[in-house]
Amino acid sequence: MTYDGFPPFISAQLHYLINHFAHPVRVEQAWSGSKYSNTLDRFTLLIPYCLDTIKWDVIYNAEFPHVPPDVIFGPEDEGFHPFYNESGGEGDSRSIKNSLATWNNKDPTRLLALIWELRDQYMSYQRKRVGEVDDDRLKFEICTMLSREGIEMHMSSGVEKPEEVKFAVPLMDMNINKMVVGCPWRHPQKISLQVIYPVNRKYVSAPSAPHLKLMSTPALKSLFSVDDVKLPPWLDGMCMAEYLPHLEETLERQVSEAVSLIEVRRRFIEALAPLFGRPIETDSVFYRKSMFFVASGAFSFLVLFFLSTQFPKQQPSLMLQSSMYFNSQGMPIKSPLLTDYPWSPRWEHSQMAERTFEFLVDESVNFKKYCNEAQLQQNQH
Repeated sequence: MTYDGFPPFISAQLHYLINHFAHPVRVEQAWSGSKYSNTLDRFTLLIPYCLDTIKWDVIYNAEFPHVPPDVIFGPEDEGFHPFYNESGGEGDSRSIKNSLATWNNKDPTRLLALIWELRDQYMSYQRKRVGEVDDDRLKFEICTMLSREGIEMHMSSGVEKPEEVKFAVPLMDMNINKMVVGCPWRHPQKISLQVIYPVNRKYVSAPSAPHLKLMSTPALKSLFSVDDVKLPPWLDGMCMAEYLPHLEETLERQVSEAVSLIEVRRRFIEALAPLFGRPIETDSVFYRKSMFFVASGAFSFLVLFFLSTQFPKQQPSLMLQSSMYFNSQGMPIKSPLLTDYPWSPRWEHSQMAERTFEFLVDESVNFKKYCNEAQLQQNQH
């Protein structure tokens, strides 16, 4: 994002927060607190928590830059008072007290330190709320998961929705970033299991399975999609401590396989070169995309290959793009995605390339006709 409109000291602190926070924080909106100036000095932060986001308003006063900002929490967290202990005295968190007491608007790291400490306090606050729920099953589940690091909890309740407890359980002790050569990711890529339990304050002899959803950091989709993972069944009487080991074992195997498929895609793209020439552009980390410039007689065009993480089980999608013909908006004419052509995942890479090339030799004739017709219609208008 751009930081235009903020005073330099807020801009520096916000820039540092967004670029160095351990989780991908975003600014949803920004506005001015002054009636007489358009200087931006307050904003809403979207902070990842428990596989969701919490919204906090950060309120600076541009006219008094030496004063630390106020932080306004969401309406559902009216019981969260990190600056006060239960007796209403000063902050029970020494780190937050120090963060505010030693505030220095010229130090770009101060906002990050404050938000990190507040998020840590919020995690403790939610853990305390969940621990106070009068539900025997939840109490048992919490006891069985205490040894796992990094679990986040969230208690949600409202007038129009039933009480439920949400867990975010980090899975696998694997450094996925280190497994990818030339890794472009700034943040560690992680897979987590979201587990949602309805709160049952009465004894239930056969509690139903919790709602389970596998989630990952968004950038991981370049390598591995959790949407393709079939979750193991939740058996009657099962608890999380029994369920997680089998799931983690399955995921570790599938992630390792996804890493090995990078090389498989690379070798396929290499096998295209003798037929199509050297690619003019290729995704050289995951090998999910490649572009070739080809000519059929006087007709030249680009061929784009899109390879999914399921390659070679799933054949590449192809698109042809003209280098000579343009639509009425001045954009190059493109074919629809082509996926219906001869393919077998059991073929050698050279045979895959040859059969794809043969298909495109014929398809180029159709594409040239398509371009000519599009150009003719455009000229008539």
